[in-house]
Amino acid sequence: MKKLALLFVFCLSGIFLRAQVTIEHVEPPFWWTGMQQPVVQVMVHGKNVGKTQVSVSAPGVKLVKSQSPGSDYVFLDLEISKEAKPVTVIIEFKDENTTVARWNYELKARENGSSQRKSFTTADNFYLIMPDRFANGDAGNDDMPGMLEKADRNNPNGRHGGDIKGITDHLDYLQQLGITALWCTPLLENNMPAYSYHGYAITNLYKIDPRFGTNESYREMIAEAHRKGIKVVMDMVFNHFGTGHWWMNDLPQKDWVNQWPEFTRSNYRAAVVTDPYASDNDMKKMADGWFDVTMADFNQKNNFVANYLIQNSIWWVEYAGLDGIRQDTYPYSDKDFMALWMKRLREEYPNFNVVGENWLNTPAQLAYWMDQTGSRDGYRSYLTNVFDFPLMFAIQKAFNENEGWDTGLTRLYDMLTMDVVYPDPSDMIIFADNHDIERMYPVQKSIENMKMAIAFLCTTRGMPLFYYGTEALSDRGSLEGDAGKRKDFPGGWEGDKVNIFTGEGISKDQKEVYNYMKTLLNWRKGSETVQKGKLTHFIPEDGIYVYFRTLGNDQVMVLLNNNKKDKKVETDRFSEKLGGYKRGIDAVTGATVRKLDKIEVEGKSARIIELSK
Repeated sequence: MKKLALLFVFCLSGIFLRAQVTIEHVEPPFWWTGMQQPVVQVMVHGKNVGKTQVSVSAPGVKLVKSQSPGSDYVFLDLEISKEAKPVTVIIEFKDENTTVARWNYELKARENGSSQRKSFTTADNFYLIMPDRFANGDAGNDDMPGMLEKADRNNPNGRHGGDIKGITDHLDYLQQLGITALWCTPLLENNMPAYSYHGYAITNLYKIDPRFGTNESYREMIAEAHRKGIKVVMDMVFNHFGTGHWWMNDLPQKDWVNQWPEFTRSNYRAAVVTDPYASDNDMKKMADGWFDVTMADFNQKNNFVANYLIQNSIWWVEYAGLDGIRQDTYPYSDKDFMALWMKRLREEYPNFNVVGENWLNTPAQLAYWMDQTGSRDGYRSYLTNVFDFPLMFAIQKAFNENEGWDTGLTRLYDMLTMDVVYPDPSDMIIFADNHDIERMYPVQKSIENMKMAIAFLCTTRGMPLFYYGTEALSDRGSLEGDAGKRKDFPGGWEGDKVNIFTGEGISKDQKEVYNYMKTLLNWRKGSETVQKGKLTHFIPEDGIYVYFRTLGNDQVMVLLNNNKKDKKVETDRFSEKLGGYKRGIDAVTGATVRKLDKIEVEGKSARIIELSK
């Protein structure tokens, strides 16, 4: 009788164990047939799921490895044959011989093949949006169930309600402005109690934040942008994630994040990574230190973490139809992992481009990260594009200074002479401000300087990027810190007195800069000479900087006058480029330039002339 009772208790405990197996997360949530890499690693999270035996059932799909780093996780390596068709894969979780859980995992058909995926090019004009601060298209999603931070437009550092619909509703505006590529700061779930608007403390890497919209509304926005000739670049963050992520309650592995005895912040010294004399201590703090107390640092040396992030990026490219990726805090991640990621991504999408945020001060430091062989330490990044931070710093100063041996426009000239270190300088994305840097208008201090900076960005080598509100002369007003750099776009909210979208309430200066930027961006869209042409420049003299873009027999001449007075520029010293050209068309006004021996340039302005013979 005693033995029967023990057996009864044992059976009950077995039933109880089986009843406690749950599946809470499966990532990636689905995959595709016909991918270049035949194996996808699926992470399954749920109570006691790591204690089960797993099997899969679907034609053309094989479970090649099952790994359980803990009781609540299992990683499944599914090999998908080249002949596999779209199918639902039945994944069974068993305790001994009894099925305790089942999951239907979908393999979808691809919409575009790897080689068909196109990306941004030198023909593109970029526009950067912080979605929370651009336009509130759906006030109904300002506050959503389960989201910790509520909307409060009176709080400069709070959520203001901008969303994906607000962007979609104004794609016509961007198209008319001359924008061909759109980069939004992160749209993924950021369920943090404060400062969640910026998006860089992600709490779910497979889900759009419901206060912005849904995965499907993001996908629809991209499709609509494509219909209007606008590409979309997704902002991704591989270095860190938000401490509000569900992982932090139950890490897949102890070393999923870089652990320290006590909180240790990164030293933010990105130059350490390329420093041949760097100490191990400085290097470890740079790469493994946390970006902030709310941002846990991924340990990308962990192969499961590496696979997770690589697959996440491929999933978004395939699911959403992305045209590019902007990768945040690029040098803060493990550089060998980043090279592996780029190699895998480019194997899957040979024509796909990624621009890295490599915030470094000199061309030599920046060039290290561009894809090339022959670096001193043998490193190859496979990274296709970078932001040109050194040129940005030069633009900030050039138009505000008196001309000198190394000041004023000579800053631009000197910086471009260092292009010799880059494998291809045209792969740089060039800019004068962004969401982390003081806005262009307060830095340039006048609309004349603003227009010269815009003209330079639209005509020199590289791809120009403009931050939302530049065309509206946005400034920080009385706001301090990041809030001043990230003010709401005028007209993005019902009741705004100034509406840049419609032109209502805008000032004379705003209208002038808007029209100038719109004219140049639309002109650049149609100028292959500026998009692809060789750059030839002449040493600035007397506050005049002259350069040419040449493509075959087509040529564009640019003259920047940093003097307050008008100048008649004698063109004898430019004869090597002007030979055979007799006249031109002013790209801004459309007026004919009938003589090229002397060209008049107004004070603090630019002349852009399409030359003809």
